[in-house]
Amino acid sequence: MMRILFVCTGNTCRSPMAEGLFRQMAKERGIQAEARSAGVAAMEGMSISRHAEAVLRDHQIEDSMTSSSMSKELAEWADLILTLTQSHKRQVIHAFPFTASKTFALKEYALDDPEVMEDLKELHELAANQALEASLGSKSRPADQQRMIELQQRIPSFDISDPFGGSREDYDRTAAEIRDALDKLLSKLEREGKQ
Repeated sequence: MMRILFVCTGNTCRSPMAEGLFRQMAKERGIQAEARSAGVAAMEGMSISRHAEAVLRDHQIEDSMTSSSMSKELAEWADLILTLTQSHKRQVIHAFPFTASKTFALKEYALDDPEVMEDLKELHELAANQALEASLGSKSRPADQQRMIELQQRIPSFDISDPFGGSREDYDRTAAEIRDALDKLLSKLEREGKQ
């Protein structure tokens, strides 16, 4: 059984919605997987936001969730760590380098577009080369920097909007964005036989 950890900032809005919605959607599709959630800046035991709770209730999800802080134990527990933004991904990998091969932004991992994946691969290679050159005291080539800018402009955003402090409608929009990404994720898991 696959174990997935969803990570956002405070673990009171996006990641608990992702956890609850994932559990429900996986069950409906007959996919056996465990899900948990955490926050990179979460305070242990906080209630999830009232709007996040209402969104989950609207989907007949009655889990009583409280916030958890991202920890080494959770990082080790997870087979796959899916963050709600690229910034969260960087924070998780920085804090727990051993997770680099299993940590992705949710939208990034769920994406099924070969062209975008090639662009991402090229961008990561250019960034790695740039970091290596900088560590050796060399300047990166202007052509490489220009290519990185072009790639960054072509690659779609992998961030899920943050409804924190917003209206119920903001939470509904974020939940729809999460559900769309989870639907793609579950289809990918089915195709890859990771059930």
